[in-house]
Amino acid sequence: MSVVDKQKIVSSVPQKGFFGHPKGLFTLFFTEFWERFSYYGMRAILVFYMYYEVSKGGLGIDEKTALSIVSIYGSLVYMSGIIGGWLADRIFGTSKAVFYGGILIMLGHIALAMPGGLPMFFVSMVLIVIGTGLLKPNVSAMVGDIYSEKDDRRDAGFSIFYMGINLGAFISPLLTGAVMDYSFHLGFAFAAVGMFFGLLVYLFTKKKSLGLAGTYIANPLSPAEKKKVYLIIGGAALLLGIVLVVTIPTGLLTIQSFIALVGILGFLIPTLYFVFMYRSPKTTEVERSRVLAFIPLFLASVMFWSIQEQGATILANFADKRTQLDVAGIHLSPAWFQSLNPLFIILLAPVFAWLWVKLGERQPTIPQKFSLGLLFAGLSFLIILLPAYFGGANSLVHPIWLVLSYLIVVIGELCLSPVGLSAATKLAPAAFSAQTMSLWFLSNAAAQGLNAQIVKFYHKETEMLYFGVIGVIAILLSIILFLATPLIQRQMKGVR
Repeated sequence: MSVVDKQKIVSSVPQKGFFGHPKGLFTLFFTEFWERFSYYGMRAILVFYMYYEVSKGGLGIDEKTALSIVSIYGSLVYMSGIIGGWLADRIFGTSKAVFYGGILIMLGHIALAMPGGLPMFFVSMVLIVIGTGLLKPNVSAMVGDIYSEKDDRRDAGFSIFYMGINLGAFISPLLTGAVMDYSFHLGFAFAAVGMFFGLLVYLFTKKKSLGLAGTYIANPLSPAEKKKVYLIIGGAALLLGIVLVVTIPTGLLTIQSFIALVGILGFLIPTLYFVFMYRSPKTTEVERSRVLAFIPLFLASVMFWSIQEQGATILANFADKRTQLDVAGIHLSPAWFQSLNPLFIILLAPVFAWLWVKLGERQPTIPQKFSLGLLFAGLSFLIILLPAYFGGANSLVHPIWLVLSYLIVVIGELCLSPVGLSAATKLAPAAFSAQTMSLWFLSNAAAQGLNAQIVKFYHKETEMLYFGVIGVIAILLSIILFLATPLIQRQMKGVR
């Protein structure tokens, strides 16, 4: 898109209207608020719905399989963002991508809200994965569209938008967790209603508040290219249908083999990305050095998110099976603990933003911040060892231990996650700036693909070993990364 086009978009958006920011920020803030409300509300109770007995309203899936499926689901959500970004850039623009994605997400939650057993469950997962892939990356891209590149409000606007994400993620588990003992389907219905509200906000305010934002197709396909792409998509869909028809009845494609396949793709796709960028003639010598520097940061991110994302699987299971849920006359829902992560981010993000500004040139380098993120992630797992060590594997632990674990991993997240987003933009080759951002998000996909395999080793008898081994590995990797900082810093060629 040309500079003229960008300025034309900015000029079409009312520049005053939401806390001194462009009016379109209101639309995007509440669209994303409701989308995250629906996503995290559903995810907070999903694993319980899967492994609770049918008599308790669940699906009765084996516990280890349920933990793996939730991890694979998260991995596919992040992978699908690549497809959603490509479709928006080449075919229908970000505005339509957000709207279509919201509809698919809502339909997915409606499918979960209907008592249709496993078939309806898998239909809902497909709809939500595709819908989130369309909506999630493109609504963020539209926030960038409503500001000019030199607008000093830009970073603050993204901070406000990020707050909307975490507000939705904080509120929804409290609501769906409160009703899950009564009916899982009612909780999923709340998630569907949340996405419906998001669509209403988007549909009825975008015309006056967003102007031309999202209506442009950044790199449209030519008519000949469209024909070719549609043929490829149609052929791929037909081939996929044939593969499913052949492999499912013969037992070649099972839940376990699918989990293994997604886990492999989680690492294969980013590996191909790195090789392609490094070998591309469009990548300069300095940029190749920076691509190499990005690899250890990517791997550190995989390890960090592997621990952080277990808040919706292993720690959720720990809250349900190993935590004392009746405290001071109050019965706690195990789903409520998943509100802790966004709550701590809301409280601590301003503190970290102030800290980095205060330290200025004295603040840690990017690799050092990553090593700190890994260190705190490892400590968050080791803290869970203490109640089992002192009280035994059969006793219920006080919920304060889970609260501390979530707090410590959030400290690590604030050292690594925002810094990783910034590093991806700084280390990206000029010809692959957008794809490098997609690559950064694939570290989460790889992490959850890895989780789908390692969560199988968690059970009551191996609890201390599980948390201990993963926690120690993370801490050892943080030390290695810290010691390798000078080498990585040289490869970054001036980026700090």
